[in-house]
Amino acid sequence: MKLKFTLPLIFLLLIVVLYGYVDGWFSPKPKEYASLKIPEVVDYNFHIKPILSDNCYTCHGPDANKRKAGLRLDIEETAFEELSESSGYALVKGKPHKSKVYEVIISDDPKIIMPPTDSKLSLSTYEKDLIKKWIEQGAEFEKHWAYIVPKKEELPQSEISDWGNNEIDAFVLEKLEEKELQPSEKASDEILIRRISLDVTGLPPSPEMVEKLMKDTSEERIEKVIDAFLASPAYGERMTQSWLDVARYADSHGYQDDSYRTMWPWRDWVIHAFNSNLPYDDFLTWQIAGDLLPNATKEQVLATAFNRNHPITQEGGVIQEEYRVNYVLDRTNTLGKGIMGLTLECARCHDHKYDAISQKDYFQFYAFFNQVDEKGLQMDAVQAKNQKFFADPPFIEVSAKDTLDVLSFINMHKTEKLNVMVMNDSAPKTTYVLNRGEYDQPTDSVYPGTPSNIFPFSEDLPKNRLGLAQWLTDSKNPLTARVFVNRIWGMLFGKGLVETAEDFGVQGSLPTHPELLDWLAVDFMENGWDVKYLLKKIMLSATYQQKSELTPELKKADPENIWLARAERFRMSGEMIRDYVLATSGLLNKEIGGPSVRPYQPEGLWEETNAGGNRGVLTKYIPDEGDDLYRRSLYTFWKRTLPPPSMTIFDAPNRDFSEVRRQKTNTPLQALVLQNDVQILEAARVMAEKMVHENPEDKDYVSKVFKRILVRSPKKEELLTLTAYYHDALKTYTENLVEAEKLVAVGNYEKLKVDPSKTAALMLTAQVIYNLDETITKE
Repeated sequence: MKLKFTLPLIFLLLIVVLYGYVDGWFSPKPKEYASLKIPEVVDYNFHIKPILSDNCYTCHGPDANKRKAGLRLDIEETAFEELSESSGYALVKGKPHKSKVYEVIISDDPKIIMPPTDSKLSLSTYEKDLIKKWIEQGAEFEKHWAYIVPKKEELPQSEISDWGNNEIDAFVLEKLEEKELQPSEKASDEILIRRISLDVTGLPPSPEMVEKLMKDTSEERIEKVIDAFLASPAYGERMTQSWLDVARYADSHGYQDDSYRTMWPWRDWVIHAFNSNLPYDDFLTWQIAGDLLPNATKEQVLATAFNRNHPITQEGGVIQEEYRVNYVLDRTNTLGKGIMGLTLECARCHDHKYDAISQKDYFQFYAFFNQVDEKGLQMDAVQAKNQKFFADPPFIEVSAKDTLDVLSFINMHKTEKLNVMVMNDSAPKTTYVLNRGEYDQPTDSVYPGTPSNIFPFSEDLPKNRLGLAQWLTDSKNPLTARVFVNRIWGMLFGKGLVETAEDFGVQGSLPTHPELLDWLAVDFMENGWDVKYLLKKIMLSATYQQKSELTPELKKADPENIWLARAERFRMSGEMIRDYVLATSGLLNKEIGGPSVRPYQPEGLWEETNAGGNRGVLTKYIPDEGDDLYRRSLYTFWKRTLPPPSMTIFDAPNRDFSEVRRQKTNTPLQALVLQNDVQILEAARVMAEKMVHENPEDKDYVSKVFKRILVRSPKKEELLTLTAYYHDALKTYTENLVEAEKLVAVGNYEKLKVDPSKTAALMLTAQVIYNLDETITKE
């Protein structure tokens, strides 16, 4: 009986095995990454170092405390030394099979293979082949690419295309031809006007400006468009919006009590600096060390408030030195991430695990900022409230009288005088390396200095913040111009040529167009660190002026738009979306500068996050009234423990620390903001009311609303769909005036005496257009 069932099973198994053999189940798998071609010349920075960094540096990198077998692979001097066990050499030039590094990465023995099996890391066949060829070619090491002084390479010349407007396009075209891609067509003038306006001012162009600019048919018309927007006061506001993230600006101190501070005059200065086109080297110098300049003006001292934007505690019972040290650490980290594009904070507790930055290097940077006469706790939140103490010393007083002279750019807004926290090196201190970064574990003393492998600190420079600023803005510093140029590129294209704008170190992204990045950095410095010049240079390029359409071919070949065969298309920030809605509805209050304002916000949020109703002056949110409800989002009150919710939902940071690249998310909450936020509903209502009031019998409401919001005219099918929606809503509200009147009652803005049913229907139509992907996206 058993045999009766066993024989058929065996027969079935043999059939399956035979089928598998014919189908190739048992054939050896094709070589992994076989389709990837090994480059003719293997480059250390772009091919080898990323492999070593990701897989080897944890145990064989800069951190001496974690180093194993005495082997260090991140610098040439040690990588070729004889191994401590006298078992040979890690690397032997030209001889991979005598190089222990290559032997262990190709080994099948789990006791020998590297990376170790328990690390969960492994090298692909392609990576192993790269290392083999690199050793065969001599295992040449190079300085990290971001630490090499940038230089202008000769412009690439194309033999098959004359596409391009300027030098930028030559570098982009070279990459496109390498990848067998074609650049996209030029975008229409309407799209370019909207794109340039959003990039330069953060606002949509007004209908009047669009009409004026569209009449110009000259070859220089796009250049004139750029110049017109760069001359707008809104330009300074747009640039300042990005800088506030870097500077971790807020209107509150942070920590648990999170009470009020008066730092907004510094924000007014930043707007003024950008609108005045202050060269970027001066812009940095004034903020880092304006107080140390010879015969420093009050404006230059005010600029140093940049260094005091960090959180400050107002909670009783804290350890003074612990928090004072935290403030200095924050300044050091902000210098690293915000200005140098380095993760300096990773070297606070130990040598950096990936970048050649030691803990000593970190505290040498720290020493520049460690001379301020400040306390960890000046007074608690209750005392500060009672004494109206809104700026910890050192501070400067800004008065209405000052705004008639040197500080004329500050909008005091009925304020007679106030204090702003600034820098003042009036308390010289010896700086120590802190064991594990702890405030109470000082070890060796250090002096102000910088890592020599990045750029040596000249003996001719003063060992203070002014010397640091001069070191940063030296044309031979390899980081400062590169980092800023990359950030500007990211502002215009959605991501930088180095995607990790905050990290130019070994673990950061490699530049997609390294020669272009270097060319732009050098050109920026050669042209006086002129920010407007840099923006105009990029926007005049054919690369910038392409269509953003993602064709099926490009979606397959380059879905992430790495090689720039089209313009980037990405959602605007929460601040820009709100400003866009206010501007197109006619609600935007264009007043420049002044104290922060409090627009609409859901009730009870501040009460949920404070430590008690009597802890400081920011325990209950009371919205402003009148025009202050409609100021640009730049001026919205920023409380660290609860930033403006409509902006947080669109990925705004809380600004507890410097942030140079916002995360990008898509969530249902974002759709709910666009559909239900009072500010957006009110804007749609006001626009509808004005249109109905101006022409009660207009038959073209829908087309006018569409063009006002999106700049362009609607396509036929768009107009038919929206018109049908409008008439359907009009019929509904004509039959139910109570619901219409209820809908148009939203918001505090003055209501006009117009037909509520028409207003409600047009308001909903406008809201639908505000909710379109195209509306909140920079095309």
